[in-house]
Amino acid sequence: MSKIQNPLIVALDVPTAAQAREIFDELSETGCAFKIGMQLFTHAGSQFVGELVKAGAKIFLDLKFHDIPNTVANAGVEAARLGVWMFNVHAFGGREMMERTVAAVRETAVRENLIQPKIIAVTVLTSSKAETLREVGVDNDPLTQVLKLAQLAAISGLDGVVASPQEASAIKIEAKNWKTENHAPNDFLIVTPGIRFESETQNPKSKIERDDQKRTLSPAQAIKAGADYLVVGRPILQAANKQKAADEILAEIISPTEYD
Repeated sequence: MSKIQNPLIVALDVPTAAQAREIFDELSETGCAFKIGMQLFTHAGSQFVGELVKAGAKIFLDLKFHDIPNTVANAGVEAARLGVWMFNVHAFGGREMMERTVAAVRETAVRENLIQPKIIAVTVLTSSKAETLREVGVDNDPLTQVLKLAQLAAISGLDGVVASPQEASAIKIEAKNWKTENHAPNDFLIVTPGIRFESETQNPKSKIERDDQKRTLSPAQAIKAGADYLVVGRPILQAANKQKAADEILAEIISPTEYD
């Protein structure tokens, strides 16, 4: 296997910027990326995102933009100006919303000499099941809906999707048949939350968080299924030695000589 990028994205799901800085400092040499979601962003704001970017962090801004096309496009432009490596939108926002966001970000990146961030779409949340979808008027089962939205994201020019590890293999297979002018099927990224470990299944304290995620797999299973990046939180954040925990996850997935 040729060298690949470190597939870990560490979820900075902590309430304060101080805690996030400590985690980043401990893991900054591992080559992993870092996810900033709604909790930390609401507390610390865009300035903190910029701070970590300037410190060399690859930031996945996980705010799941979902609004009218103009609003989401403008938000995407501001994310690009922050220097984030990747951000996401909700595929349920539709094709126009996604296409206009891609176009606005691309045009701004060229005009302002910015590195264009990867734009990915949330398909169906890993907390959702068929009953959840029916509650909001969607009759498809999760897999069918994920594939439908993933194809829409690809056609709209996005770089990939957020999907549960259980759908990764089906997306990789189906992507070969999607007719798009934006990228080759193998370039369509799959970012997977819902990564679970044996130790979590044996820990009653994590039951509530565990139950939030309905469609899960282990790190090795997710990579084998076709995931390109794994979003991992508690197993690293709660470890006494976070770098060791990250290295152990990587060792489960691939040989240490195979990633940068």
